[in-house]
Amino acid sequence: MSRLSRYFLPTLREDPADAQAASHRLMVRAGLIRQLGAGLWTFLPAGYRVIKRVEQIIREEIDAIGGQEMLMPVLQPAELWRRTGRYEIDELFKLRDRKDAELALAMTHEENLTFHVAREVRSYRELPMILYHVQTKERDEPRPRAGVLRTREFTMKDSYSFDRDAEGLDRSYELHTLAYDRIFDRCGLRWYRVEADVGMMGGWGAHEYLAPCEAGENEVAVAPGYAANVEVASAEPQPIELPPPLDEPREVPTPGLTTVEEVSNALGVSQGAALKAIPVVVEGRGFVLTLVRGDHRLNETKLRNALGSDFRPARAEEIESELGPPGFIGPVGARVPVLKDAAIQGGGYCAGANKPDAHLIGVAPGRDFPFEELDIRSVEAGDVAPGGHPIEIEPAIEVGQIFKLGTRYSEPLGANYLDEEGSEHPIVMGSYGIGPARTVAAAIEQGADERGIVWPRSIAPWDIHLVGLGKDGDEVSEAADRLHQELREAGVAVVYDDREAGPGEKLTDAELLGCPLRITVGRRALAEGVVEAQARRSGAEERLPIAEAAADALQLLDGLD
Repeated sequence: MSRLSRYFLPTLREDPADAQAASHRLMVRAGLIRQLGAGLWTFLPAGYRVIKRVEQIIREEIDAIGGQEMLMPVLQPAELWRRTGRYEIDELFKLRDRKDAELALAMTHEENLTFHVAREVRSYRELPMILYHVQTKERDEPRPRAGVLRTREFTMKDSYSFDRDAEGLDRSYELHTLAYDRIFDRCGLRWYRVEADVGMMGGWGAHEYLAPCEAGENEVAVAPGYAANVEVASAEPQPIELPPPLDEPREVPTPGLTTVEEVSNALGVSQGAALKAIPVVVEGRGFVLTLVRGDHRLNETKLRNALGSDFRPARAEEIESELGPPGFIGPVGARVPVLKDAAIQGGGYCAGANKPDAHLIGVAPGRDFPFEELDIRSVEAGDVAPGGHPIEIEPAIEVGQIFKLGTRYSEPLGANYLDEEGSEHPIVMGSYGIGPARTVAAAIEQGADERGIVWPRSIAPWDIHLVGLGKDGDEVSEAADRLHQELREAGVAVVYDDREAGPGEKLTDAELLGCPLRITVGRRALAEGVVEAQARRSGAEERLPIAEAAADALQLLDGLD
């Protein structure tokens, strides 16, 4: 079915009121998706065609590295998640059946597949192995946003590698790295492969694939030869000018001044010369005071990784009890552990005095307060990357992530193998995910113009959008019908706008839908024996003789991306 007169493609003239991201606006307007509820989206026929094209590229590349496709259930016993320590994750949907058995809706499938491998794999001869599926995932996302970019239900390709040792995992990881590079190239994306945080997945190494665009919820730090998610990026901070050091801290009045900007302006120093004190309460440890330069931001991911446990911001009454009035707290005289960011160097800083309306100047870490030094700040644009070049910060969409899990799941679930000598060892695992819907959204974000979507040919819903401007039964309509049939017989994916609608509506919808090539059959051109072809991305136009239009269109397509 490729005639728009009978195709379910409900396009809209206006943007949806709640849409901000380009992909959200255009996917709704072009009739690709419709919303069912918060974070719940239905892919309509044209949108699902795009998803299936992305999935096909993924399957081809994962098959090429030895992946074996399977399918696992979304509904799973809660006990598996308890055994791996992930049952308490807030985003995990939990439920009970009619017999009161506890169940979970899978966000990922490590538990499921490792459970099977633990029961079926016995010998080193069965390893290595790569298994994958393309399946629905459920996530109790607290803040769904941006259309299909952050949802509560989504489809994901996740593959899992099973190896004998860390060296084998390195090989499987490299195979997936090369496959992912090819996948995103074939999908027409601009992308970075960057160092990433392992997060709830666990393990010891991870990379993300990030597609730069304005709608991205991630930030990537990039410089020549360097790229990392801001969550884990490290860099040499930009230098700051500090006030002259003092022999000891001196108290100065700062009535009502509680922010770094207010205090630094009043004291006539740069914001970087202030110590920003951020108190947190750490699980299993209690109250901790973190310090970053006043011109820097605390990086919660780095802090969480450094602590090895979760934390929360301290409440006002806790701050008052442990240190002093909020807005005037600092490390000097503090009776709590102090974690100082490594970018704080030298002396002469200003800091809260732990009493109302007062700050200290001339503060020197080490001399005036003990500390533990860690890298716990977020890098900033202009910082110097390890290669010596200044960093730029770009927003980006995460479209894929790969993890070295090690024995994070095989040990608690008993996935072991026997080596040549009969000794038992835990299987070493990797996990590799791609979001087809996010890949589609990233392609739209990167390619769209003011008229609508501009698809890479490899994932477009159709290669050619054929527009007939005649009326039913006239020579223009008959010529368009014949060309439609010729294109289909030539194996081209073509959508044919044969609706009884005006030329403006048809051409506007064609630009909105964004197929790589548009062919228009109109009365004036047909009288000259030609049809009009236009490349969506470049706008380049060609007049094709009607008798050779199908063959000429194929040649034009071959010249498009």
